[in-house]
Amino acid sequence: MAKLVDKAKGFVADKVAKVEKPEAELGDVSVGHVGRDGATLSSRIDVRNPYSHAIPVCEISYSLRSAGREVASGKMPDPGSLTAKDTTRLDVPVKVPYDFLVSLVRDAGSDWDIDYEMRVGLTVDLPVVGNLTLPLTKSGELKLPTLSSVF
Repeated sequence: MAKLVDKAKGFVADKVAKVEKPEAELGDVSVGHVGRDGATLSSRIDVRNPYSHAIPVCEISYSLRSAGREVASGKMPDPGSLTAKDTTRLDVPVKVPYDFLVSLVRDAGSDWDIDYEMRVGLTVDLPVVGNLTLPLTKSGELKLPTLSSVF
């Protein structure tokens, strides 16, 4: 009986491993809005849904790091669903408090750019499989706006 159960587990694990999964790509981080209380940075996720029906997105979790420090992190619960047999764009707004923004500007130097690493966990609800989290990472340089472009 134990051999039969092990064989069944192996069969199911093999079938689940071969299930087609959504594919996602994380875009660059850009400056969205700068105000007196801080800044909103923005990134996007392009997700390709291989299924003939919509897939609900359970949540998007994110963490933005720069110079070895976590700049911002958070979760977006229930951001919508992925369109069937299409690519869906999901926006990820990241709020950075003013005091942290000032310390980032001091570290930026004369070229007004900041090296960053954005980590995102995109959790979708796949039929039969259940919740699946797609880990995404993007590193790059964020070009800060000049004072003349803000005011």
